[in-house]
Amino acid sequence: MRDNKIVDLHGINVSCNECSLHQLCLPQSIDGAELEKLDYIIERKKPLKRNEYLFQVGSAFDSIYVVRSGSLKTFSPTIDGQEQVTGFHLPGELLGLDAIGKGHHPCVAKALETTSVCEIPFDRLEELAQELPTLQHQLLRLMSKEIFDDQELMLLLGKKTAEARLSAFLLSISLRFKQRGFSSTEFYLSMSRNDIANYLGLAVETVSRMFTRFQDDGIITAERKHIMIKNWNALQQMAGISQLSEKVSKSSI
Repeated sequence: MRDNKIVDLHGINVSCNECSLHQLCLPQSIDGAELEKLDYIIERKKPLKRNEYLFQVGSAFDSIYVVRSGSLKTFSPTIDGQEQVTGFHLPGELLGLDAIGKGHHPCVAKALETTSVCEIPFDRLEELAQELPTLQHQLLRLMSKEIFDDQELMLLLGKKTAEARLSAFLLSISLRFKQRGFSSTEFYLSMSRNDIANYLGLAVETVSRMFTRFQDDGIITAERKHIMIKNWNALQQMAGISQLSEKVSKSSI
């Protein structure tokens, strides 16, 4: 994969078989005929505009979703009317698996920019998974990954320093872009500083101060939402990570 292409997440509008992201959300062992069966049940929804909702708290669970282009955030409303951001979702990543147990969505999914998604009716997906063992295994793997992601978030928020939290966040976003064939050192953040601070459990002033400090120290350059990582090793050290795997999943920071 090239590592010199600045991420541009728009303009993806093809079938599963042609989609450049399909290896991120489908079993690699699935063959052409099986892929056609899966493609047949997938619905391509009308693109969401910025700030439009994909689903809200309490919405009935009917489908899971795969981001095709753009990005979304998920959050839970708090009792005082605020938001608690629980994740950011990029192309090739799934939403909605956490609603399977109770039959309704426990959080809100909101577009951060113009965003396209694939909708997969869950009852039809279950039927197809019984025919295709590789697809059934993939569903179990994705559910396991959801649990792992939650554990990773708890570990992240348990870190004592603001610099460790922000460093880990930037490294995760970087590697998730790299999985999609884009640059791991130069990219745009679609989420606001407020959303990042909320997600990391920090004050927005602290996040802004950390961005400024990282830039002053020559670790990154940040111009609005455009980020360039200049010193990967320094970010790893601040995050407390000795060897970072490239197998970083959707919301594991």
